[in-house]
Amino acid sequence: MKLYHSNVSPNSRRVRILIAEKRLDIELVPVDLGAKEQFSDAYQAINPRAVVPTLLLDDGTAIGEVPAIMRYLDEAYPNVPLLGTTPKEKALIAMWERRAELEGFAAVMEGVRNAAPGLKDRAISGPHRYEQVSALVERSKRRVANFYADFEERLKGVEFVAGDRFSAADITTLVTVDFAAQAFAMPIPDLSVALQRWHKAVSARPSAAA
Repeated sequence: MKLYHSNVSPNSRRVRILIAEKRLDIELVPVDLGAKEQFSDAYQAINPRAVVPTLLLDDGTAIGEVPAIMRYLDEAYPNVPLLGTTPKEKALIAMWERRAELEGFAAVMEGVRNAAPGLKDRAISGPHRYEQVSALVERSKRRVANFYADFEERLKGVEFVAGDRFSAADITTLVTVDFAAQAFAMPIPDLSVALQRWHKAVSARPSAAA
């Protein structure tokens, strides 16, 4: 298998962390986003959406979209399950991972892509061109602030996002928080004590450096 990825892509990092947690040996193939390699004919033959990451299986099957890649790897390599083992656990992890993606990750991505000068005609990732909408940047900031507040309340009562053990929900939340701090100048608020505690703990895991 090969994972086509980029070191500057937060979505790629989500999959790399999962791979590291599961201790899988998967070849990493870099895609140079700065050089717009994702739009090359060679890469679009693998992923027509022109985004990373993409998991290429040994039989030539290409799997795009982070949740789908995570699902495949977690089911194909069930040791160290990160998407749950029981119906209840699977549902809770899927629910919280989805909330982290929609309420946090997507909000940061919206703000970054509508603000970055280099993305003025690429406000939405993918093969099609979309102009930036500057008004969305302020809305994104409000969305991220609400995401922090909501997950602060959640983490006051649990050790990890989806419950009592590390899961894919923590991966997406960690990448979201780091993405917001680094690319959107919105780190965790000082008063978010539970979120700060959680972030320190998950950031100390070796996989966080993936």
